[in-house]
Amino acid sequence: MDKLAFAAENLPRIGSTPARPGIAGDWRRGLPVLLDRRVRLRELCPNDARPLLALLATPETTRFISPPPTTVEGFERFIAWMINQRMHGAHVGFAITLRGSDAPIGIFQVRQLERSFETAEWGFVLGSPFWGTGIFEEGARLLLDFVFHTLGVHRLEARAAARNGRGNGALRKLGAVQEGLLRRSLYRDGEYLDQILYAILADEWEARSAAARGPERLRIH
Repeated sequence: MDKLAFAAENLPRIGSTPARPGIAGDWRRGLPVLLDRRVRLRELCPNDARPLLALLATPETTRFISPPPTTVEGFERFIAWMINQRMHGAHVGFAITLRGSDAPIGIFQVRQLERSFETAEWGFVLGSPFWGTGIFEEGARLLLDFVFHTLGVHRLEARAAARNGRGNGALRKLGAVQEGLLRRSLYRDGEYLDQILYAILADEWEARSAAARGPERLRIH
């Protein structure tokens, strides 16, 4: 659906990020499990490599994202690198699963754009059988609560290929504001695609979600 970075060269180098006052640092030792009515988000693990390879094998699913690994071993290296980045406070990666099942059906990634994590970028992909089910929006709300409340992000950016109507619509539905056009910024299938730059600010997210988010909205186990 949206741009993900699967190659280490596309992401920040590992470096120790000092903890900010008032921001929980426990996520560096392991990501929490986030639960909602139908969706469960947990940290990516090595056992996800094979099902993720199958999930992302279809051109329909990967049309507008950076090319994913093409082997199980490639996904294992990617997941190991993601975990190492999390330990250094630079990146988090969640598997999207359904409650009652541990099988990954998608991925959320969040990476820092500056060392304090005040500015970050997210990307996502969801298996095509789950498009149009509301699963993405439910999972995204869990993720965004975590991003703004636990990581302490002030500004969260996203890029979506201009041709990706589904991805653009999903971002706008969450309250993301279009800020610009990145011309020919994503190379895919032999051509350069324009991308739209979106951002969500922490106070905007809080104002938008406060009424809808009840006291049990985000449960961490």
